Amino acid sequence: MYLRILFLWLLCTSFQPQSPIVFQTGSCRIGLDQTGKLTEWTDLATQTNYLATEQASWLLSLMIRDSLYRPLEAQYQAGKKTLTLRFPEQRTAVIKVKEQASHLSFELVKVSDEQDVDLAVWGPYGVTLKESIGETVGIAQSKSFTAGIQALNPKTLGGYPWKDNDHLPQIDVFEQEDYDNLQQGKRWVLYSVEAAKPTRFGATLQAYVRNRREDRVIENWGHKQYVAPALNDGGLKGRAIALFGCPSAKTLETIGAIELAEGLPHPTINGEWIKTSPVANSSYLIMDFDESNVDQCLAYAEQAGMHYLYHGSPFKTWGHYELSPLFFPNGKAGLKACVQKAEKRGIYLGTHTLSNFINTEDAYVSPVPDKRLAKVGASVLSQAIDAAQKDIPVDQPDFFNQMENNTLHGVQIGEEIVRYGRVSEQAPWMLLDCERGAFGTKASAHAKGATAYKLADHAYQVFLGNAELNQEIAENVADLFNETGIRMVDFDGLEGAHSTGLGNYGEALFAQAWYDRLNKDMKSHFVMGASRSGHYFWHLYSRMNWGEPWYAGFRESQTEYRMLNQKYFKRNLMPGMLGWFKFTAGTTLEDIEWLMTRSAAYNAGFCLVMDLPAAEGNGLCKQVLETIRLWETARLKGQFPAEVCERMKDLNTEFRLAKGADEQLFLTEIYSHKFKHVQKVRQPGEPLYSTCTVKSPVPESPVELIVTANGADLTNLKWEINRSKQIRMNVMLKKGHTLKYTGGKEAVVYDVHWQVVEKIAMPEGPIMLPEGNNTVLFDARFTNADAGVEPFAQVEIRVLDVAKRL
Repeated sequence: MYLRILFLWLLCTSFQPQSPIVFQTGSCRIGLDQTGKLTEWTDLATQTNYLATEQASWLLSLMIRDSLYRPLEAQYQAGKKTLTLRFPEQRTAVIKVKEQASHLSFELVKVSDEQDVDLAVWGPYGVTLKESIGETVGIAQSKSFTAGIQALNPKTLGGYPWKDNDHLPQIDVFEQEDYDNLQQGKRWVLYSVEAAKPTRFGATLQAYVRNRREDRVIENWGHKQYVAPALNDGGLKGRAIALFGCPSAKTLETIGAIELAEGLPHPTINGEWIKTSPVANSSYLIMDFDESNVDQCLAYAEQAGMHYLYHGSPFKTWGHYELSPLFFPNGKAGLKACVQKAEKRGIYLGTHTLSNFINTEDAYVSPVPDKRLAKVGASVLSQAIDAAQKDIPVDQPDFFNQMENNTLHGVQIGEEIVRYGRVSEQAPWMLLDCERGAFGTKASAHAKGATAYKLADHAYQVFLGNAELNQEIAENVADLFNETGIRMVDFDGLEGAHSTGLGNYGEALFAQAWYDRLNKDMKSHFVMGASRSGHYFWHLYSRMNWGEPWYAGFRESQTEYRMLNQKYFKRNLMPGMLGWFKFTAGTTLEDIEWLMTRSAAYNAGFCLVMDLPAAEGNGLCKQVLETIRLWETARLKGQFPAEVCERMKDLNTEFRLAKGADEQLFLTEIYSHKFKHVQKVRQPGEPLYSTCTVKSPVPESPVELIVTANGADLTNLKWEINRSKQIRMNVMLKKGHTLKYTGGKEAVVYDVHWQVVEKIAMPEGPIMLPEGNNTVLFDARFTNADAGVEPFAQVEIRVLDVAKRL
């Protein structure tokens, strides 16, 4: 009878639905069913479940030899706070779960038969949030709620194993329609699709970890075949993520709480988290200061109201990052003295680096190459060679005949580097036309069977480090910080860490090694930028400031790219930065005002690249720097209204900021009309003037005039307004010179470097335009024209709106 009752009880209970597994934070609830699949991602405030139904969202999956294994059963032991997932083939994964007010953490503590498992994948978790998707930081948002994921150590990569090299795919990997839901529009700057990926239904959140127990041959660094060496980093165990949901207004605050709770990097400056500090997107000055000129450079930074002065290239070589005696003849002591001078004036010094790039004259290469230089792959010598042999026999050609991203053609054999010209087209395989003892190494004889390593390199004519050497290089930079007190760094070329074969993991390890090496004082006051972003790296770096000035003027060099960056920064909770802008002896005040307008529009800092000859040569330098100071101070104080900032985002708008007698700021919109007046050939008596329609926004609009002579001298400058008022300028404007009238009773003629040439009387006084459309005629006579050049006058008419008090 007893057995019968027991049997009936077991039969009944086997058909009863089991309770779901539910975890909760202070603001969200995440549920799992008994197979390990998510059932909800619920906002507790509104009881809205944002989990997508369009796809299944498994908490964790395992990948073995390209096959993805989903869990069959999930069991949670509340007392131990462990979740056990059971997979096909009797595999199990044990996950430690922590419920905290800000987030849930899931740590993989055990995987059965781990040596057979290639990958552990967190998600993808589908959510219906689509207002804004931060692909790097790992969030999907509506106006009221955010769902997010955070990798809790560098080993856990934000993203999905779309590629076996752990690089992250760009936007063109996915269908464009996947991105159309975003409010930012169809055009993105996507550095990578990573921890969050936009989809038609909203977004997915994902992370993964790779078991790096053995060497793998992957496509990497421009090579179809590249050896990714095994890495003893603990395998799959210890890989962890945080999942969270919070009010959208508290997203950044929540991520900061996760950093503190989980021991993630949480850099501060002046006692404030760098992600919320105005220092993070403050503008800075790049000048190649040295022991002799640092006081001059600091003076320019002070004039611009900038608190960071940055050196573009102070190093003798990259790799060991020893200081160049050209700048610092007293080495680190000399740099430290500069740092101390600067800090007495409230300014901090910084430097540019090329991350793990290694110059060929660095001690890691010459005279004895380091065994830890990054290698594409290797073969062995099929015959012994002497120290003079120019054709070198190798067993296999595969790693040597890949010529893309193969700048130096370097091969390391023992303590010698050999450069080869080409590879034979058939067996017996030979490296042909070799230079022996390259880069100051010693040419030597080598035995049959000796290993020949193809070295990884970069088009900057540099070698790169493997994971171990990269750590040492990062520590070299950190040691410089600790010893000298410099407090700002950029890791440019951080993608060079892909030389490790670890993809974005290699980048995170490099930055983490630098951070870990910093002393306590440094960790509480540094600014770190980079040319690249990354999910884990997001916690370490202060900002990304990309946009190069080398290709055109202020308004043309990568302008669209710079503005698209601002959308990327905003959706990824990063400080806004506009990139680099180069100040020359010919830079105009109008270009500076254009830049400052964009800076205010996006609340984005920038860096001004300047050298002493340009600063001393530009006659408007003092006025330019004072203008920057005025705008930058107002921006960092938040003085520009939101509606004005929206107007300023239009690249065609121009504004001027000025200070009144009572220190009150006034903002004036300027309507610019530009045209070229060219030399015309017409029949006798036919007018040669140029005509421009100029709109005035108010009944009495002040007008400014700018004329630049190009290819010829200009005389007889004449203006006519609405065919009723004529203005003549008694001036000879030489080639390259500019005449500016900005009100009052005189105009000023400048040379190409904005040095004053002469002042011209304007007895008519201020030029005013009535409201509405006005017809303005301009004429001038061209003389002394350059041969073979069509001369013209560049004319700009600037109409000023009424100044508005900020």
